Amino acid sequence: MENSVFVKRRQQLIAALQPGSVAIICAATEQNRSRDTEYPFRQHSDFWYFTGFNEPDALLILTNRADLPAAQLLCRDKDPAQEVWHGRRLGPLAAADTLQLQAFSLSEQSPLLQQAINGSAAVYLHLTENSALLQQITGQMQLLKQREKRGDIAPTQLVDLAPISAAQRLIKDQSEIAIMRRAGQISAQAHIRAMQYCQPGRFEYQLEAEILHHFALNAARHPAYNSIVGSGANGCILHYTDNSSELKAGDLVLIDAGCELQGYAADISRTFPVAGKFSPEQAELYQLVLDAQYAACNAVKPGSNFAKVSAAAEQVLTEGLLGLGILQGELEQLIRDKACKQYFIHGIGHWLGLDVHDVGAYKVPGPDSAAAEQPFVPGMVLTIEPGLYIPQGSPTEPRWWDLAIRIEDNLLVTSDGHTNLTTAVPKEIDAIEQLMAVNNDPN
Repeated sequence: MENSVFVKRRQQLIAALQPGSVAIICAATEQNRSRDTEYPFRQHSDFWYFTGFNEPDALLILTNRADLPAAQLLCRDKDPAQEVWHGRRLGPLAAADTLQLQAFSLSEQSPLLQQAINGSAAVYLHLTENSALLQQITGQMQLLKQREKRGDIAPTQLVDLAPISAAQRLIKDQSEIAIMRRAGQISAQAHIRAMQYCQPGRFEYQLEAEILHHFALNAARHPAYNSIVGSGANGCILHYTDNSSELKAGDLVLIDAGCELQGYAADISRTFPVAGKFSPEQAELYQLVLDAQYAACNAVKPGSNFAKVSAAAEQVLTEGLLGLGILQGELEQLIRDKACKQYFIHGIGHWLGLDVHDVGAYKVPGPDSAAAEQPFVPGMVLTIEPGLYIPQGSPTEPRWWDLAIRIEDNLLVTSDGHTNLTTAVPKEIDAIEQLMAVNNDPN
């Protein structure tokens, strides 16, 4: 991604601050996994969004004050002794040129923070994320308050930066869309590989391995979240990640997996038969979820919202569950009661971006100050993922028990509707069975 993209993002955020204010954003820090080993480093999403800098323990200071630089980065110094063990550091000198901002050593954090805070009208930061930074800033604000007779000026407001950065991140720019399109393609092909590899006697973790292998082969070295590979009754556990059971003929397997590419997530769910052929009950329930997904996707366009999308899916699910005898009653009342939520136990979707459950408000102030649904606008990316889960013991005929189905795609809102970024992986019954037939043909 070009540095000019990050410069433009910083400028946009600075313009959203109160006049004469400062925003401070912290990088992530490395997390210990066991003794002297760490988890793979993953940058704080906001810090990455505004800098493209992928080192830990850094700080970004942004301001619209005329007497201070608009953007300052504090980062680790070059250190050959540390770099030979833990990897290269950019260092302040190279960072200034590479990232197109002023850069300083972390050793200068205290005086630079005090300089930025002193005389600012408000200080913006993530109030719930970094208690040490919050404590440092509030301490400096108190000190400035005590020194007002000496000409120091303490800010009068401490403001949460998260809603402002979230609103900006909610609308993806063209560089983000290109990355997310590629992440969707990689993830779709990984799901195809899992379908092709699947057969009775193999294990859930082997399907996961196929998926992760394909991610890594295509420059997406990490999944966007822990992959879910749930066969049989395991599919009824929404966040099942043990992925340890043997795949059995007659069962469905539900896979929810997506790669992370340059920080951006894909998020795809597919459900298919272990042995490559849907049973009549599986096919009926699967087609119902697929019809609900198509109805929900059709509702994704500018001016629509998650409530309308969910209503479209719930209408189809309720009609279908009633027709199958899984729900009983009068259709309109069942719809009003949201009776399908007994088996459709999660939401219809979520925002997608640098976080798999990305930032962005789902409700906004309405014309009468009451909360209203956030309307879709071009540039938003979201998931659509209806599902049905009928665990053993449910008040249905036993033939439906332990069936779990979820179908999820990633949609980009466009000026005339939407584009499906993950359509490459099959979801029609015939297409899935044809794809799997080669592997599951005993001849």
